Amino acid sequence: MTTYNLKQILFISIISVLISSCGKKKTAEIEAAEVHAENTVELRDDQIKQAGIELGKIEEKSLNSTLKVSGKVTVSPDNMATVCIPLGGFVRNISVMPGSTVRKGQVLATIESQEFIDLQQNYLETKNKYEYAASEFKRHTELYKDDVYSQKNLQQVTTEYKNLKAGLNALKQKLSLIGIDPEKLNEDNISRSITLKSPLSGYVKTVNVNLGKNVSSTDVLFEIVNGDKLMLELTLYEKDAAQVKRGQQIRFYINNETDQHDAVILETSKSINDAKNYQVYATVSSSCKNIIPGMYVNALIESQGNKIMSVSSESVVSFDDKDYIFVFEKNKTENGKAMTEYKMIEVHKGIADGGFTGVTLPEGMNVQSIQVVVKGAYNLLSALKNAGEMSC
Repeated sequence: MTTYNLKQILFISIISVLISSCGKKKTAEIEAAEVHAENTVELRDDQIKQAGIELGKIEEKSLNSTLKVSGKVTVSPDNMATVCIPLGGFVRNISVMPGSTVRKGQVLATIESQEFIDLQQNYLETKNKYEYAASEFKRHTELYKDDVYSQKNLQQVTTEYKNLKAGLNALKQKLSLIGIDPEKLNEDNISRSITLKSPLSGYVKTVNVNLGKNVSSTDVLFEIVNGDKLMLELTLYEKDAAQVKRGQQIRFYINNETDQHDAVILETSKSINDAKNYQVYATVSSSCKNIIPGMYVNALIESQGNKIMSVSSESVVSFDDKDYIFVFEKNKTENGKAMTEYKMIEVHKGIADGGFTGVTLPEGMNVQSIQVVVKGAYNLLSALKNAGEMSC
């Protein structure tokens, strides 16, 4: 009796397991069928005509990408000058104001200082001592050759001569720094003032001094900008860094103006900043009289891309932040009616140009045999997502 019960229980358990397995398999098959149905839509011929469905091919095209960026007008470092004074002093006169046009060598201001007088005096005194030491050096050298003068005395004279020569040359350089020509300086033309001159032609961007102000060597007195050679400093996102390179053409616009200006990329930054941005510098190639440094610009960077798989831009539809295309699947007859089946396939959309969009297709797709819906794709998406409004 016990043996029979055990066999009966074992038999029932096996049957239960088999039934459970079959049920799971059946459910899986249903789920798979439902997933397949969600990506497929069927239309009759009249519905195809009503939806405006047209088919085309996936083509390999070279697409130009246009990158929209913003930035500002600037100038290269060699076209902007900061004017300082090597020695401190008081501002005696100012010859320019912000916005003034200046030429290279034009006087910007006059500075006075006791240090200027002391420096000129030291130079002239050292010059006189040097001239005397030079003659002594020459005389003692000749006497030493005739065994009239000792080597020790010659060494002392030589040392004094070389020290004075070094000191004189150093004072010459200091005078040149403050704009005084040591060759023209003598005991009768010592001056208490010097003039600051513009190092380049352009316009005065800033004036940071006023009459009577005491300035030092660390103070920035003027900023001069050469506006004839303008540049653009553009800001790109990190993800766009690979799309730009030297020599690319740029079209840019100032504020809300419609006038187009042209530029060419000169250099790209070699690092990404903390804000994950990337700097690009371009030279303005067109004549732009109304543009000055500091203005904000909107720019379009054009690039010639490699050949990529492309479809008509109307072929790509978007849903739930994903991109899809519809492809012809097959013709069939259902209940005596001719039907056409289309399948929705997820793709990754790339650059768009001239009515075409680059796409990355799933692996293994035979591009040559695929027919893509190039018109009416959104009608198919609507029919698929709205429970087959146009499908049977």
